[in-house]
Amino acid sequence: MISLRQHAISLVAVFLALAVGVVLGSGFVADRIDSGNDSSSSLRSDNDTLSAQVNAADSFNDAISPRLLRGLLANRSVLVVTAPGAAEADIAAVKTSLNQSGATFAGQIGLTDELVGDASAQKLTSIIDQAIPSGASLRTELTDSGGRVGDLLGLLLQRKVDAPGGPSDTDISAGLQALRQGGFITYVDNAVNPAQLAVVVTGGSLGDNAGARGQLIARFAASFGARGSGTVMAGRSGSADGSSPIGVLRADASLSRVVASVDNVDQSTGRIVTALALADAQRGRPGAYGSGPGASAIAPAT
Repeated sequence: MISLRQHAISLVAVFLALAVGVVLGSGFVADRIDSGNDSSSSLRSDNDTLSAQVNAADSFNDAISPRLLRGLLANRSVLVVTAPGAAEADIAAVKTSLNQSGATFAGQIGLTDELVGDASAQKLTSIIDQAIPSGASLRTELTDSGGRVGDLLGLLLQRKVDAPGGPSDTDISAGLQALRQGGFITYVDNAVNPAQLAVVVTGGSLGDNAGARGQLIARFAASFGARGSGTVMAGRSGSADGSSPIGVLRADASLSRVVASVDNVDQSTGRIVTALALADAQRGRPGAYGSGPGASAIAPAT
């Protein structure tokens, strides 16, 4: 017998498939209207019907979410990290899903354009070297900016469930302040604490002039997440394309085996799946979810 949560996940997957169909169908309808088809009124009516169906799917997801996620991440703390381009609505929605799952919110760190643009690599390297707590060390195989700053922040702010110890509050504060004063991160004083889990929220598709931003964010997420007990990167539609962060993550097995990904956090289903994926990631099963390139499923199976 399947559980209520398994049944609900199946329904959520059905509604996501409907939503994808609506998007495709809407484009088809619009194309036919633009072509001057005589039955444009009928096509507009069909389009309205499809839109109503996807709105109903969103309403269902919003209604089922509290019950589906209840207790999923109880007794777990989660830090939210935001990349440049992350939509405020997506960040807020992820926090809502985490709250519904029973997780303790440990704070929010923002990565800046100065960091992901990698234009001040030498300055960043100097700050990182000075911010490493006495007696601790970073992984020597990490030599890129994203990997090193992710490893440092992971050392300061991520914890294994079965190994809660870490740097002192003084060392954590000093490291965070050094990175903030250098212009590489943002956060609110006295509002960030170490956590066991993390969600990295990014934006959508990156343009051709984005350089290595997607690679830096993906490498940051993997090195940061390796210090904790489970990490999900959540992006909106387009985030799995080409050199966008989730696209880079999924294309590199050394990264995707550490960090789960959800490529449709701008949809109600993706917000639910973000919490489900985080629960699976803490069990050592990071997956690739959504409807974009490289996704293995719409949602975790259990």
